[in-house]
Amino acid sequence: MTAVRQVDVLVVGAGPAGLAAAARLATAGAGRVEVLERETRPGGVPRHCAHGGFGTWTRPLTGPSYAHLLAAAAERAGAVVRTRTTVLDWEVAATCGTNVLLTVGPEGPEALAARAVVLATGARERPRAARLVPGTRPAGVYTTGELQQAVHLFGQRIGTRVVVVGARDVSYAAARTVRTAGAEVVALVTEHPRARTSPARARSARLVQGVPLLTDTTVTELLGHGRLSGVRVRHRDGRTTVLPCDTVVFTGDFVPDHELARRGALDLDPGTRGPAVHTALHTSRPGVFAAGNLLHAVEPAGTAAREGARAAAAVLRHLAGAPWPHPGIPVTVESPLRWITPNRLTPNLLTPDRSHPAAAPPPPHLLRIEAPLPRLVLYVHQDGRLLHRARLGVRTAQPHRTLTLGVSWHGRVDPEGGEVRVSAG
Repeated sequence: MTAVRQVDVLVVGAGPAGLAAAARLATAGAGRVEVLERETRPGGVPRHCAHGGFGTWTRPLTGPSYAHLLAAAAERAGAVVRTRTTVLDWEVAATCGTNVLLTVGPEGPEALAARAVVLATGARERPRAARLVPGTRPAGVYTTGELQQAVHLFGQRIGTRVVVVGARDVSYAAARTVRTAGAEVVALVTEHPRARTSPARARSARLVQGVPLLTDTTVTELLGHGRLSGVRVRHRDGRTTVLPCDTVVFTGDFVPDHELARRGALDLDPGTRGPAVHTALHTSRPGVFAAGNLLHAVEPAGTAAREGARAAAAVLRHLAGAPWPHPGIPVTVESPLRWITPNRLTPNLLTPDRSHPAAAPPPPHLLRIEAPLPRLVLYVHQDGRLLHRARLGVRTAQPHRTLTLGVSWHGRVDPEGGEVRVSAG
């Protein structure tokens, strides 16, 4: 039987959310704060994002610089960051109010008991197999993360002719990485009728001008034995074409990395597919909080870091003896909205305790939509009663852009009522 070692706070994941939470907790004197990371270095996805756009307007950084800044801040505050350590599962502790996680690292297996756990395991891109693309299993098939690690972290060669599947911000970042590696981008292929890019990534789009953009087109098969020789695509009119290439990069289809949350029997939200959380980022399991792209795949690193800091504030209240909230009232969305987070409301959390130094006003809800919508208006109902109506200040809402819904209507929620539903009109 593995002996159980006690810590005060255990943070799982050393990306922006986990490192920001650890830095805030250690600075506030939360006791022994440990961060567990399965990769060889902390920092998360920004470590292999060589492009800029991280940090603040006054201090713009590349991804690696931003990752180093977050890791240094956590360690300087006194948090212990342990890399090459994987969390395998949960174990029920004999001591009330304690969660035990089973881990394995360079020193072997270990059981860690914590008064509070922050899950910050992030998101992952669905690979070719999860997208149900048939064909052989040749070399030369990547996701964006695999491509960036191969090029920026390990200096590997990736091939000479590359097809990028997707036409989102992350797809253009992948295309830039391909060119950095000295390879040619043969085409960008998207099933959508147009590219989905934000103004902030306009520069990335300009850098791949001249590359064919095949819209309304789907990759239906991978070809080649040993090494990829091409991809078969189908256009909306039914025509099929083979694009000769030796490398393909699947981009943009992100899902929360929720395996540990699922094994811990946390309630998952059907829209985000991450843990269901209250406005203070409590999950359904007492003592366990969640933050970052585990909750919403996928938002910028800065959003994840801010959520990590917010989760830390909630952890401090929990360590000080604040009661764990009841399951709360679900907040759901109707099509064409895709998801909303936070997605649980508990009346005693809707108004923050101003007497507590770690208290903060609740954050706005984040939403995504399925298709472009002009002049979008959001409606919030509970049991047929209109709680709130908000016209968003954008001409046309886009699927790749996050929308925000304020919290002024929280005080009108009936604590004894049914679920709150958010719809678009």
